This record gives sequence, C-alpha cells and structure tokens, in this order.
Amino acid sequence: MFDAKKLLDQFLGSQIPGLSGTLKGRAGQAGDLARNNPMKAAGLAAALLGTKTGRKLAGNVATLGGVAAVAGLGYLAYRNYQSGQAPQGVPQDIKALAPPVGSPFNPQSSELTNDFALTLLRAMIAAAKADGHIDAFERQSIMEKVHAVDLGAEAEAFLSRELADPIDLDALVAAGRTEEQRVEIYTASRLAIDPDTRAERGYLDLLAGRLRLPDALIDHIEAAVSSAKVSL
Repeated sequence: MFDAKKLLDQFLGSQIPGLSGTLKGRAGQAGDLARNNPMKAAGLAAALLGTKTGRKLAGNVATLGGVAAVAGLGYLAYRNYQSGQAPQGVPQDIKALAPPVGSPFNPQSSELTNDFALTLLRAMIAAAKADGHIDAFERQSIMEKVHAVDLGAEAEAFLSRELADPIDLDALVAAGRTEEQRVEIYTASRLAIDPDTRAERGYLDLLAGRLRLPDALIDHIEAAVSSAKVSL
C-alpha cells in the first residue's frame, strides 16, 4: 500500500520533497521550487480542485502540510466549539494550529492511520465530485496532470478509481469512529470545495448530518476553513 499520508500532503501542496530547515527557509525554497516545477509546488489540489475553487491555502496553513493542515483546522474549530467561543478564523501564529501531544487531532496520533488518511483523501475527492463537474473528459485531463507529478502506479490507480467510482457516503461516514475523526472528515471535505452551488452546499449539509456534527460545530469549521483560503 502506498503512503496515504504523504499523498495527502501532496494533495494540499506544502510538504514538498526536498524542503527542510526553518519555516522561513522552507518558504523560500518553496518559492524557488514553484518557479521551477509549478505542478509539484501547487500540489495535487491544483490538478483536481484548484481550478474549481479558485482558491488555495493561505501561507500559514499551507506551511503545515496536508495531514497537519486538516488536523490543525479541525482541532482549532473543535477546541473553540467546546470552549464556547464564537466561530473565528485562523490566527497568524501557526502554533495555535498545533494539536497537543495526546490529542486525537495530533498528526502523530495512533488514530491517524494510513487507512484514515485514505479516508480523508476519499472525502476530498467525493466533495469535488458532488456537483457532477468531474466527467469522463475531466477525469482524463486530471489523470494526465497527476501522472506528471509521478506519484507511482499504485497511488495513480487509487486516484483513478476514486474519480470514476460513485460517491460512497456510507463508507465515509462509517470511517469516522470518533467525533474527532468525523470533524476531520468534514474539514477535509470543506477544504476541497468552496460550496458555491446548490449541489455542493447540499452535499456538505448531508455529510454534516450523517456525521452527526452539531450545527454550531459546523459553523466553527466553516469559519476556520474559510479564513484558511485565499484567492488564486
């Protein structure tokens, strides 16, 4: 099985191979890589999702990487919801998005298995397909871009199947065994799209209901994710 966590990092386009050092240094390296190889720098979301949403992750969130970005935004929303705070956007201090050791949201948590990382990828792809935009021609175009990133045959086959198969909402919901996991599934789905069509909004509403997430918690996730995106 391929490394789903690594693939999720590439989906959200910040944990790019070859980057190391301080956050400031990595930002500079990422800028150089973007000029030399725009596809890898933009991440797979540029191929699958970016042209639909017209938005990308803001710098302080993108620095975290795919798994950590989903976990951090979910943690922020869940923490604020539980503490009774009003919904709020992402703070400038990136440390506020770091779930503490022992938290189910921590990227090193035993709950974040390779299988659950696959679930988060499926959630993103399902959300992207919710309005019927990805037809056979679009799938072919997407897979050509995916092939250019050179993910390996197994990862490419997984993406091809997920793009072609019908949305399996039952499986997505069943994969969320804890409330924290259900928050992450919804957060990943919301990251994938900007729900500006009735179909997309309806899909997210249905997903939230099936995941049994309270409306107030959804408001917190919406505030966190919305503020984490900037226009392309």
